[in-house]
Order: sequence, then C-alpha cells, then structure tokens
Amino acid sequence: MKIAIASDHAGFQLKSFIKERLTGEGHEFRDFGTNSEVSMDYPDAVHPLAEAVETGHFQFGIVLSGSGNGVAITANKYNGIRAALCWNDEIVRLARMHNNANVLALPARFIENEDGLRFSRIFLETPFEGGRHLVRVEKISKVITKRI
Repeated sequence: MKIAIASDHAGFQLKSFIKERLTGEGHEFRDFGTNSEVSMDYPDAVHPLAEAVETGHFQFGIVLSGSGNGVAITANKYNGIRAALCWNDEIVRLARMHNNANVLALPARFIENEDGLRFSRIFLETPFEGGRHLVRVEKISKVITKRI
C-alpha cells in the first residue's frame, strides 16, 4: 500500500521508525517532511499531505507531532479528510470502523515506538464498517460542502 506520511520535529523519530518497519512489510511511503529534529512548523508538512490524500493520490496518511493535535487540526481543514488523533488500539479501530478515518494522527511525545507502529498497522488493516456509520460520515462532508 502507498501511504503518505508527515511529521514535525517532535514526530520525526517515530515517523522514521514506522516508515522503516512498514517498508520492510511491503508498504511504500511518500514522506512530506520533515527530515530532521530541527524545529519546524508542522503545517508546512501536513498541508501537502492532506492535499495528496484529498485528491486521491494516497488512500491513507499518517501525521505525527508532539501531541498530535495540531497535525490533526491542520489535516481536517481539507474536504474529504477525516484525521483521527489516536493513542490506543481501540480508538484506532473505532476511527477506521465508525468514522472511516483516512489520516491517522499520532502523539509522538506520549506513545512508545512500538505503540505507534501497532496503531499504524491497525489503522491500515481495519476496514470501514459502512452501514449506519456511512450516513454519519456523509453528514460530516455535507456540512463542508454547504459552506463552500
């Protein structure tokens, strides 16, 4: 699977770990930055990732920062993006199953590397349930469309 990934300086180390492990499992990544632990502004990496997922170049994205909040907020500014801040297995599963999340936001300063890797695997492997959840997801997009 081709996955878009981006982080700020605080998420760089975890992003590198996830990329290395999942690449070894056959996944391909486009890394939208950053490329070091030098302080940077996360919107500079998240905006192009969100646009690439929004336009269908990638099915899924993973964004990482210290708390995960800013990267999720930034990604969610785009139509069709449903970024979910996740910190445990069940939250990740529910984000995919019930919300059809297409961008996983991880709080790098609050989770261990192995947790971030496990959450990423769960995110990529868990299908959307559809059904009653589809109606809810469509209502989210409906409001965005009305405002444009």
